[in-house]
Parts: sequence; structure tokens; C-alpha cells
Amino acid sequence: MLVAVNRFGRLVNTVSDKVTPDQAPFACPGCQSQVRFKKGKINRPHFAHATLAQCQFFTENESAEHLNLKGQLYRWARKSQIDQISLEHCLPELGQIADLMLSGRIALEVQCSHLSVERLRERTKSYHSAGLEVLWLLGRKLWLKDSLTTLQRHFIYFSQNRGFHLWELDEQKAILRLKYLIHEDLHGKIQHLTEEFPFEEQNLLDCLRTPFKQQELAHFQGKMDAKIIDYIAQQLYYRNPKWLAKQEKCYAQGDNLLTQSLADFYPQIQPVKGKHLTQVRQDLSAYYAHFQKYYENLEDKSRQTLYSPAFYERMTRDM
Repeated sequence: MLVAVNRFGRLVNTVSDKVTPDQAPFACPGCQSQVRFKKGKINRPHFAHATLAQCQFFTENESAEHLNLKGQLYRWARKSQIDQISLEHCLPELGQIADLMLSGRIALEVQCSHLSVERLRERTKSYHSAGLEVLWLLGRKLWLKDSLTTLQRHFIYFSQNRGFHLWELDEQKAILRLKYLIHEDLHGKIQHLTEEFPFEEQNLLDCLRTPFKQQELAHFQGKMDAKIIDYIAQQLYYRNPKWLAKQEKCYAQGDNLLTQSLADFYPQIQPVKGKHLTQVRQDLSAYYAHFQKYYENLEDKSRQTLYSPAFYERMTRDM
């Protein structure tokens, strides 16, 4: 933890305040129990509980990556002159700590380790019920790779301009990274675009508002598989549950996946789908319908260009 209450009852943090021994003893702002100031050669200066037995706010063994990223974001917020910046903001009514609170209503959560989907839903719902917005910023262990994990799906946000997107933090490169227009192909692999924001070069809040700003709609050329039917045949041979279910549905309609043409699998690249995505509160049924209708009406099915959701709404409205 980077904040504590000193002997004078003042909240101090190890990022911007000078912490000295004469300010001891220090207490946790959440549980009020004693904490110790630690300043070593490896980890950045921080406070640690003498015992965490009675603290429901802070976790034990916080990683160096987590501590450093919180400190870097706090310095960035201060440089951006954002009002009401609070590091490790205690929310007693929610029983949790926001890594950073901006303008009294936007919580930034730096997530560097795995947690259960149930716990993520619980924490997100708590923020929303308190009238707060929360942005989850992911550390190295949770960065996107070739495909979406179940947990990563629940960190994804949605906007009309940038589609499905999520945020990553790169401690080593000092970069905030936006992965957007996230789609999945028939192999279960993801395709997307990336935008990077070096720490402290722009206003932090402006960067975080990027998906919702008025802007030119983004697009990219998707990578299709001309041998997708061979791939499906292989998956059926190995009894892949997903493709077996699709084949069963196809049989029920008097058809067979392996006798269909390449065009029957168009569009090969689809928006992210999932039940009750934690960070997505709007109804996306219209988006999915517009997406499908647009590609159904295209004559050239040899390639697929992916666009922002706003594009499909505009195009299908004009059809």
C-alpha cells in the first residue's frame, strides 16, 4: 500500500509526500491497524500491515508491478491537473479500496493478478451501485494474447466508436495501451487494433475518454481463412464440443457443415459475444443485427473489413 495515516492524523503517500520516522506510528486508512513504512532496494517505498488479520481493504504481498503502476498513474494524474485525485481511495461503504479515484467519480483499478469472474462482477457492481464508474487497467499477466480468456471477456468495454475494447498497462515501457475493435474469428483467435498512450505525454482523462470521443470511425482488414472448411472437418474429427454443437444444429436443419460452401461461413470474423459481460451495460442486440445484415448484403465475400459499430448502424439504416 502507498498511503497511511501518520501520528498527526494526516493522510500521507509515498509517491508525492516525504515520509519520515518522526511521523510514526502509521495506521491503515481502512482498518486503522498499525502499518510499517518500508523502503528497500527492490520495491518502491510503501507501507505494510503488521498483520492483515483484521483488514478487509488491502491484500497481502502486493506485487512490485502493482505498486509501481499505481505510483506512475498517480503522478500522471497530478501532471494532468485533474481535480480531486485520491490514491488508494478508501470506500468503507463498499468495503474496498480504489487504486485511484479521479474527480470523485471515476475509479481506476490496476489489476495485475487473476481473480474470479464472480469477484470481478461483485466489485464492479459495487462501484456502479454507488454511482461510480470503474475502469479496469490490466497488468502483464492479463494482457491479451491470441484468444480471449473467460476472465478477459469480463474486462471488456464497449463504445460505438471503438467497439469492444480493453485497457492494458505496460510498466516497463511506461505505456497505457488500448486494444479496440476486438473481434473473434472461427478459429477462436482475436483480431483487433491497438493505440498507445505514453505516460504523462497527454492528459490522463483525455486518454481514458478516447473510446467515446467524436472521431473518424476506425476500420481494419480482417484475416480470413480460405481453408476454413478443412479446419472445421479437423475440429469435428477431434470432437471439439463447440463444433459438434454447431454440427448438431446444422443436422437439425437438414444440412451438414462439411457440405457448405466457403461463402456460407461469411462473415468469418465476428464481434465478441458472451452472456452478461460485466463491463457492458447496454443492450447490444441492435449492433449484432446491424453487423450481420451489412455482411449478408455484400456481394464480395472474398474479404472482410471490420468497422466501428457506428458504421454498421449508419450503413444498414441507408440500405
